[in-house]
Amino acid sequence: MAGDGEYKRDQNYITTRITADGRDGYPVESGRYRLVVARACPWANRASIVRRLLGLEDALSMGIAGPTHDERSWTFDLDPGGKDPVLGIERLQEAFFKRDPEYPRGITVPAIVDIPTGQVVTNDFAQITLDMSTEWTAHHRPGAPELYPDRLRDEIDDVAEKVFKDVNNGVYRCGFASTQEAYERAYERLWERMDWLSERLATQRYLVGDTITEADVRLFTTLVRFDAVYHGHFKCNRQKLTELPVLWAYTRDLFQTPGFGDTTHFPQIKEHYYVVHTTINPSRIVPVGPDESGWLTPHGREELGGRPFGDGTPPGPPPEAERVPDLA
Repeated sequence: MAGDGEYKRDQNYITTRITADGRDGYPVESGRYRLVVARACPWANRASIVRRLLGLEDALSMGIAGPTHDERSWTFDLDPGGKDPVLGIERLQEAFFKRDPEYPRGITVPAIVDIPTGQVVTNDFAQITLDMSTEWTAHHRPGAPELYPDRLRDEIDDVAEKVFKDVNNGVYRCGFASTQEAYERAYERLWERMDWLSERLATQRYLVGDTITEADVRLFTTLVRFDAVYHGHFKCNRQKLTELPVLWAYTRDLFQTPGFGDTTHFPQIKEHYYVVHTTINPSRIVPVGPDESGWLTPHGREELGGRPFGDGTPPGPPPEAERVPDLA
C-alpha cells in the first residue's frame, strides 16, 4: 500500500519461462509440468481458459487449489486427503520453497510446477498465457485458435496494458484503497476505461481483430466477476455489468463460447473474495446472489460479424474432473 492510500500490486514474479528451445532450462515437454490454478482467481482463470482453448489438457495437467487461503498459501483442500494428487503437496507454498527456501513474496496462482523436482518454474501470469500460445504450439489441438497472432501483437499488447492498469487491477485499486481520495481516483480511472471499452466494442465483436485473442481473455475474467464481487465488495458501483448493454452482451457472448463459461465457477469466486478479504468483509458472509440466469440469454453479438475461433474450431467438452457446476 502506498503512502497516499493507493493499492500497489506486487508485480515481482518468478519470470523463468518454459520454452520450445528450453533456453531457461525448462523445455516444453508433454506431461512434465503441472499448471496450478484456483477457480476463484481472475489471473489464474486466464490460464485455465487459454489452456482449454488451445487443447493443452493432455500435455499440461492442471491442479486446482481451493477457493480460500490463509497468509501462508493456497491449499489443495478440494483434493482427497488435502493433497494435490500429482505433486503430493498440501500447500502451493511447498513448491515455491523447493525452488527457493527463502522465497520472500506472496504465493500466487497461476503457477507452473516442474513435476520431477516439485519446484515452481514460474508464476508470471501474463507471460504464462502468451507462452502457451507461442511456445507450446507442438501440443496445440487441431483447430486451435491463434490467440496472439504476429500481425496483431502490438495492438493486443496495447489494449491489454490499458485493460490491466484500469480494469483488471483497477477494481483492486478501488477495493483496497485506504483513503477516500485514492479510492475516487481509482474509481474514475476504472469507469473512464469501462466507457472506452463500451465504445470500442459497440461496433466490433472482439477487442482486437475479428476473432478471440489474448486481449479478450484478459478482459473477460474481470467482467465475469464484476456483479458477483467487484460492484459491491470493491465499491465499483456506478453501474452493474448487467446495466451496461454493450459490455453485458460482449461478456455473455464469451461466456457462452466453449472455454470461457465452462471454466467459471461462481460459488468459488464469491467464497474467495467474501471469506478471504476480512478487512473488507469481516463477517465473512457470502452473498447468495446475484441471479445467474441471464448468462445464457441471447446476446446478439453475431450481428457484428467476427469468427470466434478464426479458421479454427471450438474445443470439445472439458475433462470430467475439470467441469464446473451448472449455473444456479
